[in-house]
Amino acid sequence: MEQSYVVAEKFWPLLRVLFLAQEASIKLRKHFFPFSPLWGFEPQASPLDSIKGPHTSTQGLGPWCSPTGSPAPLSCETGCGEGSWILVCRLLVPTQVSLLSMEEDIDTRKINNSFLRDHSYATEADIISTVEFNHTGELLATGDKGGRVVIFQREQESKNQVHRRGEYNVYSTFQSHEPEFDYLKSLEIEEKINKIRWLPQQNAAYFLLSTNDKTVKLWKVSERDKRPEGYNLKDEEGRLRDPATITTLRVPVLRPMDLMVEATPRRVFANAHTYHINSISVNSDYETYMSADDLRINLWNFEITNQSFNIVDIKPANMEELTEVITAAEFHPHHCNSFVYSSSKGTIRLCDMRASALCDRHSKFFEEPEDPSNRSFFSEIISSISDVKFSHSGRYIMTRDYLTVKVWDLNMENRPIETYQVHDYLRSKLCSLYENDCIFDKFECVWNGSDSVIMTGSYNNFFRMFDRNTKRDVTLEASRENSKPRAILKPRKVCVGGKRRKDEISVDSLDFSKKILHTAWHPSENIIAVAATNNLYIFQDKVN
Repeated sequence: MEQSYVVAEKFWPLLRVLFLAQEASIKLRKHFFPFSPLWGFEPQASPLDSIKGPHTSTQGLGPWCSPTGSPAPLSCETGCGEGSWILVCRLLVPTQVSLLSMEEDIDTRKINNSFLRDHSYATEADIISTVEFNHTGELLATGDKGGRVVIFQREQESKNQVHRRGEYNVYSTFQSHEPEFDYLKSLEIEEKINKIRWLPQQNAAYFLLSTNDKTVKLWKVSERDKRPEGYNLKDEEGRLRDPATITTLRVPVLRPMDLMVEATPRRVFANAHTYHINSISVNSDYETYMSADDLRINLWNFEITNQSFNIVDIKPANMEELTEVITAAEFHPHHCNSFVYSSSKGTIRLCDMRASALCDRHSKFFEEPEDPSNRSFFSEIISSISDVKFSHSGRYIMTRDYLTVKVWDLNMENRPIETYQVHDYLRSKLCSLYENDCIFDKFECVWNGSDSVIMTGSYNNFFRMFDRNTKRDVTLEASRENSKPRAILKPRKVCVGGKRRKDEISVDSLDFSKKILHTAWHPSENIIAVAATNNLYIFQDKVN
């Protein structure tokens, strides 16, 4: 009996920590979701999963750079013009990726490459969770909820053509993460890929970072078309030979073989995050990167896996005092000392690592004053920032909340310089969107190569483009009906009230189960990638 008391006393601190974690989870849900019935402890999810972001840098920022001050490598007029985008690829990423059909134009130039499968075969694990071009745009990586990474490569045959078609074929597929279980906290760790980030190519191999909720991995993707043969101590199958049978000395040689693409994990960065990772960002020095979860941001060196530096920590001493969480974070594209992170309260903080090792004090604080007339029960929820992106010039910051996209000037903190309404017609539907949890969807946003056009997703497989120079906008749809070769996308319009025209769709007819959360834009061309559930659509500006 005395021994049992000793054991109980030994494990009491651990039991107390688990109890406090459960209590904090309940209080946190009550604070952010006062009418939610899910106040109980859910062991398979993070206590902050309902408010965390999907993902996601004033000194020395350089001279002022106008968005129209330099020639744009991409045409804004064609970028948002009516009927200017054509479908070049519709890719469906199934469990086993294989080329099932390929259509060619009469001039033998492949312009449509589709991985077609019946939707009945698609599972939850096949849903695409992230999309990312590499720095040259030659490779496009997707991650899904099954922990797989699929890399597509641009068609090489047309590489020297003046007007290249934006066709991509499967280059490599590998399993990045497996489902795990944290026995100490009784938490399931999903294999879902939250983010993928490419490193600049330094040699013939490619390197990328992929992360799930807890672990970041550095992958090397390389090609191999030769294999060594003629070992003395190994036979053709790789088994060791008896040295007594060796009578001659052979020199190993390299023999040609079919081209094979290999993906090997070079680094595994684990055990550094208590909460779910929502963002990873590679620093401009290409020696470090940061990973952000709901309450902390860590700085890593690519060569060191067992140690990271905590640069942001917003966890209060008393979890009852928690009022916001980190939703996204990103490094400045040119200055390795600066980074930015957003919060669930709609604020953005710019930090400078030169000021202190722990950036508990921000250099700049961006927040838009709230309009009291628009105050409602859903104000805090829809103001939560789901994505934050620096412009390529580093002059501007773009943020996405539930209803709008905002562009901020680094030199003006009190309000955004541009605000774009993505789907303001949903404002009257917030109650029903809250009931079906769609109000917590985390939409991403991207710049084009010249920072002149903005793209983000919406519902009903719609995605929106905003031209910053002409102030024009367009709504396009990624659907199976538009998946014919060279199908030209027609602008779509949503009817809010009154008589609906023939080419319009009623707001009551929108399918909220079809949503464009993840998008990517080619770094130098008008080629975009749009993820719709388990389908990946690649559109290109019309080429004559």
